[in-house]
Amino acid sequence: MIVGLTGGIGSGKTTVANLFFKFKNVAIYIADVEAKKLMNSSEVIKEKLIKEFGDQAFVNQKLNRKYISEIVFNDAKRLATLNAIVHPEVKKHFKDFVNKNLDKTYIIYENAILFESKSNLFCNFIITVYADISTKIKRVTLRDTSTKEEVLSRMKNQWKDDKKLLQSNYIICNENLDDSKKQVNYIHNILTEKYRYL
Repeated sequence: MIVGLTGGIGSGKTTVANLFFKFKNVAIYIADVEAKKLMNSSEVIKEKLIKEFGDQAFVNQKLNRKYISEIVFNDAKRLATLNAIVHPEVKKHFKDFVNKNLDKTYIIYENAILFESKSNLFCNFIITVYADISTKIKRVTLRDTSTKEEVLSRMKNQWKDDKKLLQSNYIICNENLDDSKKQVNYIHNILTEKYRYL
């Protein structure tokens, strides 16, 4: 059973994903973390990125994240190109992860662009994490010293929350950590029960 977990930038979806780690019968795949690893280790991705973004895409055999970010976050077409290069390899990697975790009750697939990349199509259930826009902006500006304008620009490249929420099975309001823990426990119990009837 695959459970997609998504949410806009600053919603705290990775924090929520980490709350699922305490459950021994759950495996968790953080797509963004694995994508970063693959962008540095996959020769297929490396070759395509250099062809698309030039030799500056890598410095000393490592991905030049600042250079790539400056290009894609101001250009929706280039961002789409980047995703088209990286996400097919992430999906292949995830399939291997699933095969290694067939003994688990369910697998959490955390992906910021779950809907945008059409990864929702292989999920049995979807959880969307959301927070108030002011909370999200505050979190991101504190996390990586982005400006408010930069955060809003990145938000424009993602689906709006209401569009995600309408297509989700479960919703977690992530404004307060204690409340989020309760919501995670509640959803986990439901998913564990559903697994029994599959």
